[in-house]
Amino acid sequence: MSLPLVWFCVIAFFWLGYLFLEGFDFGVGMLLPILGRDDTERRVLVNTIGPVWDGNEVWLVVAAGATFAAFPAWYSSLFSGMYLPVLVTLLALIGRGVAFEYRGKVDSRRWRQVWDRVIVAGSAIAPLGVGLILAATFLGLPLDAHGDRVGSPWAGIRWDTLLGAIAFAGFALVHGAAFLTLKTDGPLRERARFLAVRLLPGALLPLLALLLIVQEREGSLWTVLPLVIAVAAAGIAWRKLALDRDGQAFIALGVTIAAAALTLFGALYPDVLPSTLDNGHSLTVAGAASGPYTLKVITWVGGFGAPAVLAYQGWTYWVFRKRIGVHHIPPVHTP
Repeated sequence: MSLPLVWFCVIAFFWLGYLFLEGFDFGVGMLLPILGRDDTERRVLVNTIGPVWDGNEVWLVVAAGATFAAFPAWYSSLFSGMYLPVLVTLLALIGRGVAFEYRGKVDSRRWRQVWDRVIVAGSAIAPLGVGLILAATFLGLPLDAHGDRVGSPWAGIRWDTLLGAIAFAGFALVHGAAFLTLKTDGPLRERARFLAVRLLPGALLPLLALLLIVQEREGSLWTVLPLVIAVAAAGIAWRKLALDRDGQAFIALGVTIAAAALTLFGALYPDVLPSTLDNGHSLTVAGAASGPYTLKVITWVGGFGAPAVLAYQGWTYWVFRKRIGVHHIPPVHTP
């Protein structure tokens, strides 16, 4: 297997990790005012992702950094072509992170309400932005022969890329509710499970529609299999939630997004960024890759660094694996 193809697969894996891990904490943030009936319950929700949300965002940084190193033409065309959506997404991520840190700094109901709104807004805007950018990757941008975007800064925003934005936000919402059934107890857990069961069919429908569109436009015979697996896994997750088997439902949702990512990246290959103007202008794995020496260097660096990062993050999840409830939340204490 050639190094450009290896790094295409590695970047797809990084995006999968981000969609799976950051997906559920986006969902928890969006559900903050829906499931959290008082400040104590909202503190429970924040604490379910408190130890891990910043580690989950590392996957986005690594995915973007690996793209910059391994496929600089892909990086420059995508992020410059989608500059404004990228900027809005980054602002949402920054605001959300600040809100998590500042929410408990002052013992004031109004103070916490303001930062709660920032968490909800950031948790909703960020997945919409990420979904929009990824959908543009799979469905294409109006690129010329030099890889430059043709048209306005909003040229990448079309009905099909907006569907991609809604698809990831919908998955994150359901994934967050399923995560809360796994991490909370008592009435809060039951409300999260009830909501997940009710939300799942409608919230995952845009993801199914996106997969069908990409399969119809760019897919091949073998990508039908992961598409079918994604649909089947979503149905299994729905059934397991209804039967109150939260761990199995969460795993099934993981299989859903993994199969969806395999379908999307499998249909994209051998392109990395299609051109909607002319297929001859599309960026390919071979044409957008860095030189052999650069790919060798980053392969050695990744070979040593990636296992350490995975081990550390796995250890973090293991340490904070237990359920939490309102009885675990101490009284508010501020300096």
